[in-house]
Amino acid sequence: MAVGNVLGYAAGSFSGLHKLLPFTQTTACDVYCANLKTCFIIDIVFLLSITITAITTVKETPITRKEAGDEEDNEGRSSGRAFFAELVMAFKTLKKPMWFLLLVTCLNWMAWFPFLLYDTDWMGAEVYGGKVKGSASQQKLYDEGVRAGALGLMINSIVLAFASLGLEPVSRLIGGVKNMWGVVNLILAACLAATVWVTKVAEAWRGEHGPQILTPPPTSIKTSALALFGLLGIPLAVTFSIPFALASIYCSEEGGGQGLSLGVLNLSIVIPQMIISVISGPIDAAFGGGNLPAFVLGSILAAISALLAIFALPNPKTQLSLNSTGMAGAH
Repeated sequence: MAVGNVLGYAAGSFSGLHKLLPFTQTTACDVYCANLKTCFIIDIVFLLSITITAITTVKETPITRKEAGDEEDNEGRSSGRAFFAELVMAFKTLKKPMWFLLLVTCLNWMAWFPFLLYDTDWMGAEVYGGKVKGSASQQKLYDEGVRAGALGLMINSIVLAFASLGLEPVSRLIGGVKNMWGVVNLILAACLAATVWVTKVAEAWRGEHGPQILTPPPTSIKTSALALFGLLGIPLAVTFSIPFALASIYCSEEGGGQGLSLGVLNLSIVIPQMIISVISGPIDAAFGGGNLPAFVLGSILAAISALLAIFALPNPKTQLSLNSTGMAGAH
């Protein structure tokens, strides 16, 4: 996943990608539009190739009509009813460790989602000082900031890849998986709070040079912003793996279906995303616009999730191992 992210964000940060497919640039589609169109075409080719390869090479034994009928007769209800019945049963039978895991995961993703939604917009509008709807120079400055944000996301993915390799030894050093999750959530909280500092420094620099300044910020400001992207790769590596590993471990220790428990865990991810999608815009508008109010809210939620992970989340009897079934279930 990290390698795919690196390649995708590298494509987004490269302004000459459209030269691979020159026909994508037209009178109605400028360089930025052509780059996006080229990315989409490359994606389509990759997806078609991989899907056709999977369909033609992977063999499976399809379930027969008789087997499907026997299963339905045994259950005595339709597959749709069975799904909802099993989902309700999964919530009813969840043990205390899983409820704490759902709570920490929920807060963790509520902290992450504002940045995941608006990171490149933050670079374009608040760090670079460009505008989506402004003069041609302001729009160009915004586009440069967005490409710098794509570069930051590529750096983030590289750090994520290396951090993923160090999860097991680091978790042993700091006393277990839950402590590591708490520590990296504190890193997340600090990085989201630091976006305020980077933004204010960029605004102060523009203030010194006058509001008419339409050039990218100095290297020191850009480096600070990109450093935040890189640091955030560490907690992101944990977010993408440890909650799923813990869900598998808790289910193994307490009893219960791993598949349903992982499905319930996914609900604690997508529901917070929907909540943040609805409230982040009004929150930003209430505090004068910009992305910082949502980032500050994320920082607070990340700190709360860190404390809950360290002090409330039960320590699993089986600690994380990259060779364990728990980690296999996570991926």
